[in-house]
Amino acid sequence: MNIACVVGTRPTFVEISSFLRELSNHKNIQSTLIHTGQHYDKSMSESFFSDLEISNTDVHFGVGSKAYLNQFGSIIISAENCFLSNKPDLIVVVVDVNSTLAVALVGAKLNIPVAHIEAGLRSRNWNMPEELNRVLTDRISELLLTPTEEDSLNLLNESISKDKIHMVGNIMIDTLMFNLSKISDKNGLLTKYGISEREYVLLTLHRSECVDNRENLEEVLSAIAEISEKIRIIFPLHPRTKKNIQKYDLMNIISGASNLSAIKPLGYLDFLTLMKNAKFIMTDSGGIQEESTVLGLPCLTLREETERPITVKIGTNQVVGIKKMTIIPKALDLLEGRRISGEIPKFWDGKTAKRIVEVISHWGNLNL
Repeated sequence: MNIACVVGTRPTFVEISSFLRELSNHKNIQSTLIHTGQHYDKSMSESFFSDLEISNTDVHFGVGSKAYLNQFGSIIISAENCFLSNKPDLIVVVVDVNSTLAVALVGAKLNIPVAHIEAGLRSRNWNMPEELNRVLTDRISELLLTPTEEDSLNLLNESISKDKIHMVGNIMIDTLMFNLSKISDKNGLLTKYGISEREYVLLTLHRSECVDNRENLEEVLSAIAEISEKIRIIFPLHPRTKKNIQKYDLMNIISGASNLSAIKPLGYLDFLTLMKNAKFIMTDSGGIQEESTVLGLPCLTLREETERPITVKIGTNQVVGIKKMTIIPKALDLLEGRRISGEIPKFWDGKTAKRIVEVISHWGNLNL
């Protein structure tokens, strides 16, 4: 069986690494790694490949930074040309980025089955670009590989055939567990930024609802600046976020907060080092909600909802919105020691990639 594995952004790099590692154990499955180039910044791409021990991609579309539909169309054209010249037996896409839906659509049009890793996630917020990506990808996929039972139920409630749905667990956690033993401050990050274990907060922002609207971005940054008066905050700046902070003339909020350090984006292992040693996390990322739950770290999600409700239901995550009046009180609760204890969801055990390969092998009538 020939499988085409498609990546394009940080979350997809993290998730595909464990899957590729598991595939290497099976000689009857050959894989081709395709990078759409949706994340074009070196710190968002090459450094992650190095940290995650992913070999060079077999195909690189190099679409780069473009307006949404322009980028989407470029991925579709490149994927069609790629699959027409070398048609795989199965296309594997992950999470909910633009590359995921674009390549899945090409697969559907060319009658190539698609497997969607991390299927069934739902925020039910149609203003969130990722919601459209994930819902449409699920509708056209042959294998729907879900992280939780709740995600499987979402698909059943949308009248998707039970035979297509497989609850396999969270592959992001496979990568986390595989790399935890490598975590050490070998690059001297704590010293570099003048921080100590559990005496700082790690912040990330990159989603449209937070950073593409001036009012929302100013509100979140103002809340962060006020919280920084109580504790040091380390803020790796996503290129999109940095661009919009400059565009909306909001850099003064960051520069005026002496205890808030905006730094360059980090590689996966360096970021994991800072996350593991933080007092708590503030983020609008989906994957970090999951990773922090497994690490037992408090997480404040700077959004109005989450497509990963299990991290709130049994994990350490709290959804606090994007207004100062809701963000600051929850942060102060954590600073004063009022935190929730969480559990690790079923099948978030580091063995998800193995279960995925078993599902694919059964589907393809392969003998493992």
